[in-house]
Amino acid sequence: MSRLALCLSRAIARVTESALGPYQTAVVRIGFAATWLLFLLREYPHRQELYGPDGPWSFGLAQRLTADNHAFTALLVSDGRVFFEVCYFLAVLSSALLLVGWRTRATSVLFMVGVLSLQNRSVFMGDGGDNVLHLMSVYLVFTRCGQVWSLDARRAARASTARALGEPVRDRVGPALWAVCGLVLGAAALTGRTGGGWLIPALMWATWAGAALWWAVGRWARTPQPRILLDVIADILHNGAIFVIMAEACLIYATAGWYKIQGSRWQDGTAVYYPLHLDYFSPWPALADLLSANGTMVMLVTYGTVMVQVAFPFTLFNRRVKNVLLAAMMTEHAVIAVVLGLPFFSLAMIAADSVFLPTSFLRRLGGWAARGRDRVLRREDRPLPVPRSPEADEQPRVGFGA
Repeated sequence: MSRLALCLSRAIARVTESALGPYQTAVVRIGFAATWLLFLLREYPHRQELYGPDGPWSFGLAQRLTADNHAFTALLVSDGRVFFEVCYFLAVLSSALLLVGWRTRATSVLFMVGVLSLQNRSVFMGDGGDNVLHLMSVYLVFTRCGQVWSLDARRAARASTARALGEPVRDRVGPALWAVCGLVLGAAALTGRTGGGWLIPALMWATWAGAALWWAVGRWARTPQPRILLDVIADILHNGAIFVIMAEACLIYATAGWYKIQGSRWQDGTAVYYPLHLDYFSPWPALADLLSANGTMVMLVTYGTVMVQVAFPFTLFNRRVKNVLLAAMMTEHAVIAVVLGLPFFSLAMIAADSVFLPTSFLRRLGGWAARGRDRVLRREDRPLPVPRSPEADEQPRVGFGA
């Protein structure tokens, strides 16, 4: 009994004393922000037809649907073209800022608002990848996704160095951003234009109030206990959100695998053949013909897909087997992106799978990226050689290099 209590106390301490998986959370943040940003940029010429006033799903139909399902979308505040353009630009901007990790607490909320607003405005424009992005945008709000590989981490390191040197640390951007967000939320609440539903506006208000409380405690608290309590709450929310993200990924693969087992085409090993010959999923017909020419290969890929998806949730108890299947699934999604022409679906699934990547691999990957960045910057900053004159070569050398 004492050993069980000791294990339980250690587990509680680990959950409450630190935010688990900082590198995995950073990869998930970067992956989903990049996926949404690239999608918005690619569809920029068609934005009016997809989500704007020129789309087949009219403003009135969207209002009727959200009145029934209470889905949140800021695009139902107004049907004006200028308002839509502003919302689309803010969605692009928030994705870029979340990608680089600038003020992740605020930009994660803006990212969620952009994703939900556009997707809930035209519900028939998405696919499986959009559904994953829809859910993960909400989960990211609860995470501390800017601990590493972000501008927030760099700013925190500089602030810590300044405090160690006794220099004052001032932050004018944070309070200004908090005030602007508060004005927007207050105006939306007073006018009754909250975008439908109550859950997302309540989450935005809670985040806004939490940011104010965090700033007030850091500025005026005379003892460290209030800050420690806020850190514990933030760590619990972060770790709970990471657990939900992992459970969501396992649920996606488990349900997909078990549904495939029930299909006759998956049972006889020919299911992969048919998508390769659909015009909608054949950006490279010659490549599709080459892959589907071998019946044995089609059968192996079909059965292998089902086995990997069904078995993956059970492999989490064995790290080596999990890493092998994780690499296989990521490779499969990369092949789907090229062969079937579904790049954003594949990027979304790879970003979701990244939560299971081992920390040692991610730290090694970050070291490689840092060294590559340093080499590029060193080459750009290297001064051009100055030609020497013959007279200079004739002069005697002096100094330590003589």
